[in-house]
Amino acid sequence: MKFYSSLVIILLLLFIAFIFGSQNNQLISLNYLIAQSTISVAAAVSIFTFIGFIIGVLTTLLWRFYRALTKRQQRADTL
Repeated sequence: MKFYSSLVIILLLLFIAFIFGSQNNQLISLNYLIAQSTISVAAAVSIFTFIGFIIGVLTTLLWRFYRALTKRQQRADTL
């Protein structure tokens, strides 16, 4: 049940980001360290939402991996 409620919340946030992006067709200029590009607000919202989602998933996976290793280490130390 927790998985489904989390999935619904994530899909709702992605839907809101999509609606926000589709309503803003203005162009913005993004300055990188060595380059510059001009893209629409919708593309920028989509890109940064996707990057944020990937960072969140990677952080969660790394944290779970770290916890599993520490639990395994604690069990090995008690034996």
